[in-house]
Amino acid sequence: MIEHQVRVSPSAQALPREEQLAWKLATVASGTGRPEPEVAVMAANRVIDNAAVAVASLRRRPVAVARAQALAHAGSPGASVFGAAPQLRVSPEWAAWANGTAVRELDFHDAFLAADYSHPGDNVPPLLAVAQHTGRTGADLLRGIVAAYEVHVALVKGICLHAHRIDHVAHLSAATACGLGALLRLPTETIYQAVQQAVHTTTATRQSRKGEISSWKAYAPAFAGKVAIEAVDRAMRGETSPSPIYEGEDGFLAWMLDGPRSDYTVLLPEAGEPRRAILDTYTKEHSAEYQAQAIIDLARRLREKAGPLDRVRSVVLHTSHHTHHVIGSGAGDPQKYDPAASRETLDHSIPYILAVALEDGGWHHERSYAPERARRPETVALWRKITTVEDPEWTRRYHDPDPEHRAFGGRVVITLDDGSVVEDELGVADAHPAGARPFDRAAYEGKFRTLAEGIVTATAQDRFLVAAAGLAELRTTDLDGLFPAVDTEAVRAYDETLPKGLF
Repeated sequence: MIEHQVRVSPSAQALPREEQLAWKLATVASGTGRPEPEVAVMAANRVIDNAAVAVASLRRRPVAVARAQALAHAGSPGASVFGAAPQLRVSPEWAAWANGTAVRELDFHDAFLAADYSHPGDNVPPLLAVAQHTGRTGADLLRGIVAAYEVHVALVKGICLHAHRIDHVAHLSAATACGLGALLRLPTETIYQAVQQAVHTTTATRQSRKGEISSWKAYAPAFAGKVAIEAVDRAMRGETSPSPIYEGEDGFLAWMLDGPRSDYTVLLPEAGEPRRAILDTYTKEHSAEYQAQAIIDLARRLREKAGPLDRVRSVVLHTSHHTHHVIGSGAGDPQKYDPAASRETLDHSIPYILAVALEDGGWHHERSYAPERARRPETVALWRKITTVEDPEWTRRYHDPDPEHRAFGGRVVITLDDGSVVEDELGVADAHPAGARPFDRAAYEGKFRTLAEGIVTATAQDRFLVAAAGLAELRTTDLDGLFPAVDTEAVRAYDETLPKGLF
């Protein structure tokens, strides 16, 4: 790996493009070749994971709205849309919009946390859409996925966005542009221009994840994917973009991040070095913000130790700076304690999640967020006894450079009404690669079958899993098999209940 220093460069110094981060990212993409076997297996796992959470969200309002918008933009050859009739095709950027929203809606697919945080599986919908539209093979799609993950992980390790209240999709759009470049085997120059436009147009504030969180949380990565496709199309036509987008004196680092004195280190693979970053990422067993995964597992252990929960005087979660300030009481958001809050807000409230997990001993992607569940008097009473505090040791572990020692959990201290204390801690979720039950192919397939039940027939489930497992060998006409056949009439009936828009 090579360490690349990224600093602001005055316009008068004319930073050569070969020294710009966008060019170096593009070089990683254009130099991505055939992946190692274990990398190919993990990429197939993430295709399965994405489809699982997508089909489970088809009759949720944001997903239905995105699908309706996409179906108004027919395209040829075009790309498929989760939940639509198999023969329907839409323009690839709109397929990416609909499918990206479906994948993100339940906050239930993969993640990667480092200096910043991310959901690298968000790269897959736009890559799949373009692969279908351009008649590429499964091997082409696989190459694009591997390149996108490589770039995404590198950016998330090297450049923190959330400290400056910039939404994490700014890294996603750059990664997707690189993945599309690798998929299509575009020249480095073309990918470079596409990366710069994508970053320039998808830099947004984190208000989408603050206070009363709206459905835009699901749309934001889909928007980044849509923009990345449009950026690649424009770059392929020979158009240029704001440059240097990262280092310019009026650019990303200078005005959005650490300012004129910005100094970041981004670690990227050398030419010919295997692209293995996807192996550093991990999926979710529970439909909640990733920092809540270990806490849900921990709650299952604490439930029996604590005894009757009406005896609880207080619950304190000692955790990392990020968990405390983003999904904990350190955020200062009263909405995180509001029984009438949106699902998106509850998903980002560790006090709520811990309360329900303690009561139920588990977590469900729908039942745990139901309005009647959030408003139970006993749940509200427990919920409001839960606070978080930052523990410097958990912050250090969160940022440990060694993935084997990095931890995203915390220590829960429960004080009972007689003054006795029950406590326990957990560093990583059970499903994490370093956890008690690391997710393997069987677990990914089990998650898919669970979420697809009642939506996808058993036969159709089997067909999809065979197609996904053979991703590297799929022919151009086989990519349709990556969209599980669903009851489209039931989906259409739900769609027809929604108000109409412009399209």
